[in-house]
Amino acid sequence: MMALCQRNLMLYFKNKTSIFFSLLGAMISFVLFVVFLKQNMVEQWHQMPDATKMMDLWLIGGTLSVTAITTTLSILARMVLDESRGVLKDFYLTNTSTFKIKLSYMLSAALIGFVMQLVMLALMLTYFALVDQLAVPWSKSIDLIVVALAGSFLAVAVNMIFVQFIHRVETMSAFESIVGAASGFLVGTYIPMGALPQFAQAIIKLTPGAYISALYRQIMMGPKVDTIFSGSHLETAFNQSMGIQLKWTHLLTMDQTYLIIGFIFIAGILFIFVTELVKKRQNGMTIID
Repeated sequence: MMALCQRNLMLYFKNKTSIFFSLLGAMISFVLFVVFLKQNMVEQWHQMPDATKMMDLWLIGGTLSVTAITTTLSILARMVLDESRGVLKDFYLTNTSTFKIKLSYMLSAALIGFVMQLVMLALMLTYFALVDQLAVPWSKSIDLIVVALAGSFLAVAVNMIFVQFIHRVETMSAFESIVGAASGFLVGTYIPMGALPQFAQAIIKLTPGAYISALYRQIMMGPKVDTIFSGSHLETAFNQSMGIQLKWTHLLTMDQTYLIIGFIFIAGILFIFVTELVKKRQNGMTIID
């Protein structure tokens, strides 16, 4: 299993085209914000101190969530490609279970998703440091690394739920395109939640990646928001409107958000495992017949 995981990592990092396209979805949201959306949002919150820097941090949180989704999906797409080329059959001959093979792709995808989030974070912080003199305290580093890990594993579990039913390269390419285009909207990167109708807000709350972007934003924006609004009711309205905290019956705390992410991850892994058991049983019955 580890050999397959290492192979996937080597193939990915040797292929510069794969790296570029896996980051493309995240870069699109970044460029769209900088070119078209940033000025309007800054003007909307112009009365708020450091409005420009706050919007920069808001974008970073959403873009990192998109990065986790698109980069992990690009590695899971390798599994579909390997299946179409007959590569997986060679691994089956080693008596490695199909679940372990899936798990190896998932582990390599999670590692790459984690690394690419850190790469995107460094790129965006460098850009905004040069343009807007933005700086994130080093004390936030550990928290950001934890969220990056959580985002990677969550994205892998959710993506694999769908990828395991895809067996054609063409179908996988179409699925990647849909996810790449929709992820920016579904995690609340392009438009603040408060500007969307209730139905759209409900869809975002059902998107696992939105909880990762909320965690990023709470870590990077939370202390400044507390200072600016001083605990007034405007702080609650701002956090809800900007998707810094998602609201169910109340605004979710960081601990509650982590709990939801953990639940989704465990549910996803269980679903994948059960699906594999069902397939194995069906294949056994077919052989008997």
